[in-house]
Amino acid sequence: MKILVVGSGGREHALSWKLAQSERVQTVFVAPGNGGTALDDRLVNVEITDPAALADFVVAEGVALTLVGPEAPLAAGIVNLFRARGLKIFGPTKEAAQLESSKDFAKAFMQRHGIPTAKYQSFSDAAAAHAYVDANGAPIVIKADGLAAGKGVVVAMTLDEAHAAVDHMLSDNAFGDAGARIVIEEFLAGEEASFIVMCDGKNVLALATSQDHKRLKDADEGPNTGGMGAYSPAPIVTPSMHARVMREIINPTIQGMAKDGIVFTGFLYAGLMIDAEGNPRTLEFNCRMGDPETQPIMARLKSDFATVLEHACNGTLDTVELEWDRRTAVGVVMAAAGYPDSPRKGDIIDGVPAETAECITFHAGTQLVGGTLQTSGGRVLCVVGLGDSVKMAQKQAYETVEKIHFNGAQYRRDIGWRGLK
Repeated sequence: MKILVVGSGGREHALSWKLAQSERVQTVFVAPGNGGTALDDRLVNVEITDPAALADFVVAEGVALTLVGPEAPLAAGIVNLFRARGLKIFGPTKEAAQLESSKDFAKAFMQRHGIPTAKYQSFSDAAAAHAYVDANGAPIVIKADGLAAGKGVVVAMTLDEAHAAVDHMLSDNAFGDAGARIVIEEFLAGEEASFIVMCDGKNVLALATSQDHKRLKDADEGPNTGGMGAYSPAPIVTPSMHARVMREIINPTIQGMAKDGIVFTGFLYAGLMIDAEGNPRTLEFNCRMGDPETQPIMARLKSDFATVLEHACNGTLDTVELEWDRRTAVGVVMAAAGYPDSPRKGDIIDGVPAETAECITFHAGTQLVGGTLQTSGGRVLCVVGLGDSVKMAQKQAYETVEKIHFNGAQYRRDIGWRGLK
C-alpha cells in the first residue's frame, strides 16, 4: 500500500522512516518532506502543502491512508476535509485539535473534567494580566493561547521577566493572533515527562515513554525551544506511574472529549510534571507526536508501524500490542546558528554518516540545493543513539554528532542527564 505523511520536520522523517520498513508498504510519500527524506530512496517528497490539493493527490495516487505530523494542518481542519471526501487519515479533527491549538480551551477543559493541572487565568488585557502577575508573584508561567511553534511559553523566574513576557505577547503582538490572549498559570516544580498515546476514537494504545529537553543550553538553562533532544524510556514513569497517568489524565481526557461531543482520534501527547511526592499534573496537551520525542520512540519501536496505523484508522487499536527494543534511545538535536530567535539558513552540512543498528540521523531543517545538503530551519538534525543504558546510548549519539559539521551548529551535551541519575 501507499502512505502519505504530511509535514517536513524530524518527527515526519522518523515516522516515514519507520513506515517504510513495513513489507506491506510500497511507497511513503512525504509532503513536503526535507533534505533527509529526499535522500532516502524509500521515500518520495511531494511539493504540495495545500490540504485540498493533498486530498486530490491521495485520490490520484491511490494512497491507502494519511498520517499528519505537525499541529498547524490539524488545527486548520485537514482531518475534517479528508474525512468529508471519504479518505482514511489519522489525526484529530479541527474541534479535537483545540486541546493544542488553544491553551485557554485546554485549561478550561481540564478544569471542567477534573484533570490535574496548574491553577490558571486567561487574559487579553495587558493591565489585568500585569495585576494578576503582581498578585501571584514569581516564578510564574506565561503562555500564548495559540500555536507558537513551541516558543510561546515563558517560565518567568522573576517578576521583571513575567511582566516583560506579558508585554511581549499582548502589547508587542510578538505571536500575532496566537498571542492575542495569554494564559498565566502557577509554576509547577518537579520532573517533566512526555506521555504519548494513540487513540482510535474508543481505544487507547500507549507508546513508549520519553523525556524532552526544552531549554537551549546544558543543565536546562537558556531560552525555551521546540526541544533540544529527548530520550526513551523515561525512568520517572514507573509502571505504577504509568497506570496512574492513564487513570487520572489520559482516560478522563478521551472520555471528557466524548462527553463534550468531540470524538478524539489521533496521537494525544500529555506533557507531564511529576512533583517530589510523585503526583503527575498536566502541563499541556499536544494533538500529535512530539518532536524530538518521536525520533527516539520510533527508533525503539519493533512492531510494524503501518499495521498499527491501519488499526488506528479502523478503530481496532484494542487488538494491538506493541513490541519495543529493550535498549535506551537518546536523540540529540543539532540546531542552526541563531536558534531559537533567528535561525540562519543556507549553511552547508557535511559528514552525516550512514545509518547503523546503533545510530540513526533524522533530518528536520534541511534541504537539498543542487545536490548539496544545507540548513533550512532552526532544528536541523536529530541524531539518535541506541544502547543498553542511557550512558551507552549517549555515547553512540555524541560520537555521531561530532562527525557532523555545519557552521554555527548548536547542541546540548547533556541529553538524558536525568536518566543517568
